[in-house]
Amino acid sequence: MLRPRLIPPVDIFPPNPWAIEAVRYDGRMARELTGQAETMFALSNGYLGMRGVTEEGSPVREAGTYLNGFYENRPISYGERAYGFPTVGQSILNCPDGTVMKLFVDDEPLILPDAEILSYRRILDFRGGTLNRDVRWVTPSGKRLHLRTTRLVSLAHRHLAAIAYELTAENAAAEVVITSELRNDQPLATDTSDPRMAEGFVGRVLQPTGTRSEALRAILSYRTGSSGLVLGCGMDHVVEADCALAAQAGCDDDLATVVFRGVLAPGRTIRIHKYLSYHYASGADPAEIRSQVAWTLDRAVESGFPAILARQGQETARFWERADVTVESVNPRSQQVIRWNLFQLMQASERAEGHGIAARGLTGRTYEGHYFWDTEIYVLPFLIYTNPPMARSLLKVRYDMLDSARARARELGQRGATFPWRTINGEEASAYYAAGTAQYHINADIAYALRKYVEVSGDVDFLCRYGAEILVETARLWCDLGFFSDRMDGRFCIHGVTGPDEYTAIVNNNCFTNLMARENMRYAAETVRMLKRDYPDSFDALVRRTHLDADEPEAWDQAAERMYLPYDERLKVHPQDDAFLDLEKWDFAATPEDHYPLLLHYHPLNLYRSQVIKQADTVLALFLLSEQFTLEAKRRNFAYYDPLTTHDSSLSVCIQSIVANEIGLRDKAIHYFNFAVAMDISDLGGNMMHGAHIAAMGGTWLAMIYGFAGMRDAHGRLTFNPCLPEAWTRLGFCLQVRGQTIRIEITHSTATYGLVAGAGLTLWHGEDCVRLSEATPSVTKPVGGAAGGADASAP
Repeated sequence: MLRPRLIPPVDIFPPNPWAIEAVRYDGRMARELTGQAETMFALSNGYLGMRGVTEEGSPVREAGTYLNGFYENRPISYGERAYGFPTVGQSILNCPDGTVMKLFVDDEPLILPDAEILSYRRILDFRGGTLNRDVRWVTPSGKRLHLRTTRLVSLAHRHLAAIAYELTAENAAAEVVITSELRNDQPLATDTSDPRMAEGFVGRVLQPTGTRSEALRAILSYRTGSSGLVLGCGMDHVVEADCALAAQAGCDDDLATVVFRGVLAPGRTIRIHKYLSYHYASGADPAEIRSQVAWTLDRAVESGFPAILARQGQETARFWERADVTVESVNPRSQQVIRWNLFQLMQASERAEGHGIAARGLTGRTYEGHYFWDTEIYVLPFLIYTNPPMARSLLKVRYDMLDSARARARELGQRGATFPWRTINGEEASAYYAAGTAQYHINADIAYALRKYVEVSGDVDFLCRYGAEILVETARLWCDLGFFSDRMDGRFCIHGVTGPDEYTAIVNNNCFTNLMARENMRYAAETVRMLKRDYPDSFDALVRRTHLDADEPEAWDQAAERMYLPYDERLKVHPQDDAFLDLEKWDFAATPEDHYPLLLHYHPLNLYRSQVIKQADTVLALFLLSEQFTLEAKRRNFAYYDPLTTHDSSLSVCIQSIVANEIGLRDKAIHYFNFAVAMDISDLGGNMMHGAHIAAMGGTWLAMIYGFAGMRDAHGRLTFNPCLPEAWTRLGFCLQVRGQTIRIEITHSTATYGLVAGAGLTLWHGEDCVRLSEATPSVTKPVGGAAGGADASAP
């Protein structure tokens, strides 16, 4: 069911460990792959994102400029309504596009697919954090011109983007017109047949609230009609030209332009530095927002493009120093693809403070810019070990949504808090409750990520100030949602939920949910007792905020202790839920290849009646709660569920890779990993045009660190059982643990653990204790004795 294909061709995009580089231009392919290229070459800093549309603005599939958390409310329509259905959703908005700089030579527009290209390079530079382009072409009249552009979305100043534009006439004088634009277009139409796509709006979304224009600068401002957000965006220019260059500016509500005109002699150059600024705030004065935009532009003009560019390189260097994963492989493309995934993780998170991380980051509108549980399970581990302050920020965003989660629980008739399946502002935005609201496991996923963050970072202050309150309210939800069943000998059961597998909905005792809920309640009880014992002031504040009863922690412990976990004695596996094994297995042999993903070709009821799995569910539990399963139990469960899994979700194959590696299925582990890491860059799902799969990219990091390096970190104990794929000769990476930095280098024969910064820490290599200190900063251990053996001998 994994249907790999390689897009784009290697002769256009050669292997490069530090860049994605297009080295020639194929006009036909450019038109066919416009959407994919817009995602591939997108730039973002976690707050501001811009799709990789060319400066000419054509060809284009979806020009996108997005601000994290900038959204409009939209009514959710139902054929039939029921109590508790969300009535209002949220959709990320496409902001005015400032990347356009149209070029006319002798009154003829530059349209690359139609031009006679002499040489071409377009480079997404991982080290520089820039998108660079170098084009030489000849006009129909025989004039040769050379265009160089550099675009960046600043990591240092999150409201700023910049473009360096340099045009040279090579062999003849040319009359040149360059039109720089800041354009507010109406929302794009949406493919309503695909539930993953963003909802569209009818009519104007951004209401103009004033403009400001002077010299080569223009600023536009808007207000959303329902969400109450005020947006300001602006552009400014600094020009250096080897010719007389006239400039004419114009500005109205939806379009600001600066038009440059001149005659460029042979060998002469025009250089334009364009600066773009975006700010928004809730309920703000539009004039104040326009002033903030102006201040950002002032600082950019004063700094100059070379300084901004140098600072960008410094920021990306800092990222790679803490987050790079180096792989030596027989496949020359491996390092390139791995780094592209890591680069996208950086772009989605680096300046996202105060916001969540959307499913596609800021590279597309798919899933409407919503935050899912994907962040906590797939992205937060990467950030916890490479950027702890951002991991803290993301968990703080969940805390800031706690009141909305409490309100949603009350609406559903339950105590505690129910976090939304998909949201921007904290309110549930999913219209399909069966695969949305019913995914109560999100509560436990957040608690799981919270625990990992506290144990790895040592940030008990966050636990005291914010985390404990989340734990109390999520534990309350589980205690209220479940019940002690007489039919199950007094075991604690949780009915009417949906696990991670969205092809199996509204079930009783989903194994993953019950396991994660148990951990949630245990950790909540443990935390409350710890605060009472060690941090009495924080405990008193927690009691005041949550009205905590003294007997609640004991009730959570009792529910956790009596938690029902389905188990089938005949198959020796954990059923995904009470009824899963009673269902008929899906007929994969009769399913056409073009009918994947199944959700686009079969009614949900067809899926719910069958043993067919969209993504890792029970297998995800085998990984997240690894210490609770024996190796043999992992083998049996994996052997049962793996053939039933379609991997129609991008979140699946990375988890299958980790568990396959642990149980000894080495070939399957690297096969799944190769699919996961190339999912977007090779467009394996056929939907890269709609944006990058950020959580899947976090999953590739998980598959390398928890899979091939064999890391496990339950309850703060760091253990490694490495086993590299045959095609790899070395794997290296850094981790931050409780304020210290360690580096791990793994080959087929050795694993070396080094202390990069800090006083020292203790970890385990298998069962061997490794103590790193200033006196012993490096320890090397032999690698061998893999747990599982070869694929052929596994069940």
